[in-house]
Amino acid sequence: MDEITRLADSSYLLLTTFRRDGTPVPTPLWAARDGDSLIVWTAVDSGKVKRIRRDGNVRLAPCTARGVPTGADTAARAELMDAEGSDRARKLIVSRYGLLGRLTVFGSTLRRGTEGTIGIRLKL
Repeated sequence: MDEITRLADSSYLLLTTFRRDGTPVPTPLWAARDGDSLIVWTAVDSGKVKRIRRDGNVRLAPCTARGVPTGADTAARAELMDAEGSDRARKLIVSRYGLLGRLTVFGSTLRRGTEGTIGIRLKL
C-alpha cells in the first residue's frame, strides 16, 4: 500500500503544524483523498491556518478522533485553497463522511458562511 492510500484510509488524519519556535501542534481532522493529495477543511481563522500561511511544511499520520497516532508520520506540504478549492474540499468531506459530514458542513456554513472555512491541500 502506498503512503497516500495508507493515510487516506484512516478515519482521521493527524495534521501537525509548527510554531515559529519549532513546537509541534498536532490536530486530528477529517480528510478526503483528491487524486494524488489529501484534502482537509477547517476554520479560516484557526491557528493551523496561520501557521501554514507562514510555513507549509507539516507532518501527517493516521490517528483516532482524539488525536492518538495509529501509525507512522510522514512529511508533507500544505497549501491553502482558494474559494473554489474550498468548495471542492467541503464536497469531498461530505462525500467521504456521509450524513455526519453533511450535517457538520451544513452547521459550519450556517455559523460561519462559506468564507469562514478553508480547504487545505496536503501533498506528500
